[in-house]
Amino acid sequence: MEVAPHGAGWTRSGWRALPAAQLPQWPDPRAAGDVVKQLYELPPLVFTGEARRLTRALASVADRRAFLLQAGDCAESFDEFSAENIVDKLRVILQMAVVLTYGSGVRVLKVGRIAGQFAKPRSAATERVGELELPVFRGHIVNDDVPVPAARVPDPSRMLMAYHQSSATLNLLRAYTKGGFADLTNVHAWNQEFVASSAEGRRYEAIAEEIDRALRFMRACGVDLSTDSPIHQVDFFTSHEALLLDYEEALTRKDPDTGEWYDCSAHMLWIGERTHQLDGAHVEFMRGVRNPIAVKIGPGAEPAEVLELCEALNPARESGRLTLTTRIGVNEVRRRLPPLVEAVERAGHPVVWACDPMHGNTFVSESGRKTRHFDDVLGEIQAFFEVHRSLGSWPGGVHIELTGDDVTECLGGIEDILEEQLPLRYTTACDPRLNARQSIDLAFRLAELLRGD
Repeated sequence: MEVAPHGAGWTRSGWRALPAAQLPQWPDPRAAGDVVKQLYELPPLVFTGEARRLTRALASVADRRAFLLQAGDCAESFDEFSAENIVDKLRVILQMAVVLTYGSGVRVLKVGRIAGQFAKPRSAATERVGELELPVFRGHIVNDDVPVPAARVPDPSRMLMAYHQSSATLNLLRAYTKGGFADLTNVHAWNQEFVASSAEGRRYEAIAEEIDRALRFMRACGVDLSTDSPIHQVDFFTSHEALLLDYEEALTRKDPDTGEWYDCSAHMLWIGERTHQLDGAHVEFMRGVRNPIAVKIGPGAEPAEVLELCEALNPARESGRLTLTTRIGVNEVRRRLPPLVEAVERAGHPVVWACDPMHGNTFVSESGRKTRHFDDVLGEIQAFFEVHRSLGSWPGGVHIELTGDDVTECLGGIEDILEEQLPLRYTTACDPRLNARQSIDLAFRLAELLRGD
């Protein structure tokens, strides 16, 4: 079968001729156009070679030689932007990755929901706050979450604010991941502290001790664990939902060496469940950029639809190009996932299968706050692994919403957060996140699952 070239007939503004879900209506289109022109002239946030390197790494996930950990904030905030917040999130992801590396026995790719995760799809155009019916908050790149009418007006200048915050975030991430903060011995010490700090954490003492023995063995064998060692630094990639296409178009650049187009707003981008219409603007835009991309797949997806998405987004069947991130829900995954996996595997698409156990398990508590229960999050991951192992496919990764802060937004976990505790530290801009201790707890439990314990 002859396959059309990647991005055949594609232009970076071609999406504008198609129906586009979840995009804001700018009050002044001319002002929005001026902002897009300014973004066109700004330097790229990431480099094409970095995106290609991530594609190659994801190919190793598809080939069962690596595992994907994609994690970070539900929605980044202009109000809570600080070096401390960035470093706290990075620390949690690094801690999770060390535990998962030992549990899986393979390389763990670290991809953050960071430096661009500012736009959020919403289920309704308006929301009620007290007596007011307001336009919905769509993320700080579009409008503000302050519950007054003026704050909810879409403001295109926010795209420039998002760009500059992303640039500063990337600078800090590069400094920390290459400058010693991510040293394996440091990260292991943080996990030992987590294990020792509570009776519940000590259930993971055996894994922590095994990692400690492995490090001692490396030293005994003459492996250099000093600051010049490769374990002193890590590769860390960025990702976000490519929702606001004005922003994504403006940061899409042609690689001078290959002539191919890359969206240089992030290393990896994904299309959400609400925007993956085959005849829609988001699929059209994403089919032409050469970054590794993902698509969120919900409980209503049918095998034929998923196959069509694979053909549209990766017609050449390039390994590492496409990740299918399932977000089905703990009660449905054992029934809904197998037909999708069987169809894709049978068709020969070399996708990465990842599990988003957060979005399919969201509910509203009696107090009116959106939340998730740790047991449901873990339960969906367990079911995801069961399905893939029963079919002989590779459960290639997880996609988690988390924060380094001590929030009380998700129930259960190592601290057994109760519903009456939700208001204590509920600070998310949109969806509930696992806090640092819940995230590390999840990593240790996932390590047990990877090991077959």
